[in-house]
Amino acid sequence: MSVEQALSIIKPDGVQKNLVGEIVGRFEKAGLEIIAARMIHLSREQAEEFYTVHKERPFFDDLISYMMSGPVMVLVLQGDSAINANREIMGATNPADAEPGTIRADFAESIEENIVHGSDGPDTALQEIAFFFGDGGICPRTRQDCTKWPPARSNSNRRPHPMWPV
Repeated sequence: MSVEQALSIIKPDGVQKNLVGEIVGRFEKAGLEIIAARMIHLSREQAEEFYTVHKERPFFDDLISYMMSGPVMVLVLQGDSAINANREIMGATNPADAEPGTIRADFAESIEENIVHGSDGPDTALQEIAFFFGDGGICPRTRQDCTKWPPARSNSNRRPHPMWPV
C-alpha cells in the first residue's frame, strides 16, 4: 500500500446536521490523518470552478446551489490508500445504494444531498487539494522533540513568545 492524499468535503447538509466531528472521527478510526482543514462558504464562482467537470450535466445548477447553501468543511486526508479508504467510508453516491455503516447510508437523505464529497483518483485528488489548499494550509503530522524548550521556530523572523527564554 502507498501513502496517498485525498480531498474530502463535508457538504452543507453535513455541516448543518453537526456531523463534522462524527465524520472526522470515522476517518481517523480508519487510520486516515487530517493534514488540512478549512471551513468555507463557497461562492458561485468557486462552486462552478470546482464542479466544472459536471457543467454539461442536467444537475449542475442544482449542485451549485446546494454547495452554496451553507458552509462546507474541506479536509485533506492522508494515509495508506487514502482515496479508496475515503470512498469506502463515504459509501455509494446514492445513499439508497450505500452499504450500511457508511456515512451516506447513515446520514444522507438523497443523492442530491449526500453529505460528503471525496476524490475519485490520484490526479483528481491533486487538482482538488490544490484548488482549496494551493495557498498553503497542509500541515504534516509530525511532532517536535518536547524535551527541548523552547520548541524550534519555523520562522526566524517571528517574534518569540514573551515567556520563552531568548
